[in-house]
Amino acid sequence: MRMMNTKFMLSLVAAAVTASTFSAQAAQEDGVKFGGSVRANYHWVDDKDTSADKGGEFKFDVVTAKVSAKQGDFGLEAEYRFTGSDDFLKYGYGYYNINPDMQLQLGVAMVPFGNPNVASNSWWMSIGYYMGFEEDYDTGVKLVYKKNGWATDIAYFNGAEYSANVYKKYAGDIATGEVGGNEYHNEERNQFNLRQTYTVEHHGGSTTFGGSVQYGQLYNSLTNNSGDRHAFALHMSTNYQGWNFTAQAISYEFDAADAQKGTEHMIAFAQGGSLLETADKGQLYTFNVAKTIATDFGSVKLYNDFNVMTPDVEDESFKNSYQNVTGAAITAGPTYSSIDLSFGKNMWGSSLAASGIGLNDGVNEWDARINVNVGYYF
Repeated sequence: MRMMNTKFMLSLVAAAVTASTFSAQAAQEDGVKFGGSVRANYHWVDDKDTSADKGGEFKFDVVTAKVSAKQGDFGLEAEYRFTGSDDFLKYGYGYYNINPDMQLQLGVAMVPFGNPNVASNSWWMSIGYYMGFEEDYDTGVKLVYKKNGWATDIAYFNGAEYSANVYKKYAGDIATGEVGGNEYHNEERNQFNLRQTYTVEHHGGSTTFGGSVQYGQLYNSLTNNSGDRHAFALHMSTNYQGWNFTAQAISYEFDAADAQKGTEHMIAFAQGGSLLETADKGQLYTFNVAKTIATDFGSVKLYNDFNVMTPDVEDESFKNSYQNVTGAAITAGPTYSSIDLSFGKNMWGSSLAASGIGLNDGVNEWDARINVNVGYYF
């Protein structure tokens, strides 16, 4: 059953065009625009058992439906997704352009934390994605300011886009439920975010430096008591003549109230229809390099994404999780395809024996997976 859930989780991580940036929204003409995509996915696992013997699996992945509307200084952005097993809202928010440099967003909006938009190139995203630190969307209000290279995001989120016992999440959210024989009763509540970045234009490209802070409540629905949680990030991304280098460091801690016996140093996340466990305190590091090459038919981006999670718990039950993905993204007309070779060690979704992130799977081996995702955008 866990393998089925893992495959479902992976199907949700299709490399899709992210939500429109503030500058793009501000320049949009009045009216309503509809769009979306249809994607298929091939997946092969070096398990020497089922997937490898069958030569992998090629299946339907996802259909997305997007709407973008604007009337004067008011607008709407939304995307809904349909997979083979479920359907869910990725994001959906209304906005008001206070002035050319400032926008107010209300609804299910992207959490401003870490590198703007996404901190990865591959279909697999980063480890932080599964823990709610990359391209996460929650319900609340956000103020976006951009001028002269400076970008400031201030946000308050009352909670996740769905309740804590609903697992059809795009990115990871703290959840309630049972996994690995352990019970969790935690919910994300009253979260505050602040992100500040500065972009320097230079010969051949630009470099963005930034920092992010996140603080929120960790509500226990069983005892009605609350703990807290916080995370900090330093991040940068530089572009030079088609090259891109991204680096990010995150430190986090989840201090849950009234944790069940055996879960004193763990927390549960919901993502893609499944629950996973991870250490309640640790660090995440990301190092990515990519080169985009223009072609007659579009472009080809070659990349390598490396990230590691280091649990800050002195217990042999916890161990570092690693993920490295080497791949290529090909754009041709309305199509976007990615070809990825991933290697995972002690990493949920990437390692065969791993049941979580930062938990010791007892194997200590690298596992290989190949994924090819093909999509048509309209």
